[in-house]
Parts: sequence; structure tokens; C-alpha cells
Amino acid sequence: MSTVTKPPLSTRQPEQKRNFLGEVKKTGSGLPSRMVLHGVEGVGKTSFGASAPSPIFGMAKGETGLETLIDAGRVAAVDHFPEWQHWTDVLGSVEQLTTGEHNFKTFVIDTLNGVERLCHEFVCARDFGGKWGKDGFASYMQGYDVSCSEWRVLLNALDALREKRKMAIICLTHTKIAPFKNPEGADFDRYCPAMHAKTVELTNRWADMVLFANFFVETEKEGARHKGKGGQQRVLYTERHAAYDAKNRQGLAGEIDMGDTGKEAFGNFIAAIQEAKKGGE
Repeated sequence: MSTVTKPPLSTRQPEQKRNFLGEVKKTGSGLPSRMVLHGVEGVGKTSFGASAPSPIFGMAKGETGLETLIDAGRVAAVDHFPEWQHWTDVLGSVEQLTTGEHNFKTFVIDTLNGVERLCHEFVCARDFGGKWGKDGFASYMQGYDVSCSEWRVLLNALDALREKRKMAIICLTHTKIAPFKNPEGADFDRYCPAMHAKTVELTNRWADMVLFANFFVETEKEGARHKGKGGQQRVLYTERHAAYDAKNRQGLAGEIDMGDTGKEAFGNFIAAIQEAKKGGE
């Protein structure tokens, strides 16, 4: 008895042809932005997120700075999920925000690098018997490769939340100084989100904005060495630079003054977006 082999799904013709020309449009999606904000310690990432419209926070294990700020009276009371202990807690929270009844307008993840750790713990337990060493997760970097598929699950879930509930997404993350392999010359160090390079690549490609927050420091040469001065002014950087990861699709000014408070920082950020829109008209 002969059998008929079906062609791969990618080569099969759809049962009914779709009229793509009939769906052509000139307008955008009208959806709120997907933002990654990385910055040095104490620069005000959490207070920035807390100043967004109607926010709800998701806090990774060990990343409960929001509660400390609330207790100290540094930010107003902000809704937040219980501290995420497991990868499934993260995905479950996003799903309930997507399907449940609420009036939140902004979802703030604090921090994304903490969430990445939960992802790696999940993959290590599921696929490598809980072994982190060379005979497990770290073997030929397999753990990081496998984790990418799980990370895409999260990014897709965040997209569904954004599309179905029209919620803005703000992902806060610590920053690190990492070497950059420069194909055009000598390598150099730069600031980037404190996550594995594969995670950063996926996330930065997904995000509409990658912003870098730092204290502005001037250097002055004294003898054979340079001495730093200032360091109180907080600045939000919005465009890629040799020294840091950043990008935006809104035509923002390269630098935005963050002022003295989270509310002022977020207000200046919104003002910069409105100014950029005027310039594009």
C-alpha cells in the first residue's frame, strides 16, 4: 500500500488566498512602546518606572527595591505582584494581566536581569538536571542557547499584553561594563544591559527603545591621571554610542535631563517624545 507524503507546511498553498493588497495601510499600530531602561546603581530606574501612568510592577527574586522606596516615602504606593520566585510566576503574572480585569496602563519589570536568572534556573532544572557546570547548563554554552526559546515565550507574551490590553511595557535592568569586539579596530569597553549577550540581542531587537541612565561626570587631567568631577546630574541617553547601548524609534534628543525625582525624569521623557513628534510633522 503506497503512502502519500505531504509537503512541508512552509511550501503548502493556503486553502484560500489572502488579499494582501486589500490590507495595505498607511497608519501605524497606535500601540504603546516597549522600553528597556538600563542604568547604574542608584540612578533612579525604579522611581522612573513608578512614575509611569497607572503602573503595576513585577519584581524578580531579590529585586524588591520598589518596596524599600515605598517604605522610605521616596515613591507613592505602587501596585506590585508578590516577588517572583520562579519563571512560571513571571509568565503567570503576564497571562493574568492579559486576560484579567484591571485598569493598569503600564507593566514595569524590575529587573529584567533578575527575570533572566529565573529563566536560566528553570531551564537548568528542566533540561540539565539542575547541574550548572561543564556537564550541565554551561556545557558548550548550551544552557544559554536553550534559554533563548524560553525568553521568546516571554517576549511574545509581553507583545500579547501590549496588543490586547494596550499596556506600555517598561523593562528595568542593571547595567554592566563589557568588552565590545570591534571589527573595525581595537576592542573597547561599553555599558550594556547586565544579561547574557544572547538575551540582550533578542531583547534589544524586540524593544522600541533602549535607554541608558547614568550620572554625568566630567574628567579633568591632573598630572598623569584624570580626576572625575560632578556626578550628581542624572541623564537619560537615547542613541547608540561607543560607550553604551541605546536606541529609539521616536526621534528623541540624544540626551534627556532626569532632574531630581522619578516624576521629573518621566515628565521630561514624555516632553521629549512630544517634542520629537512636533519635529516629525
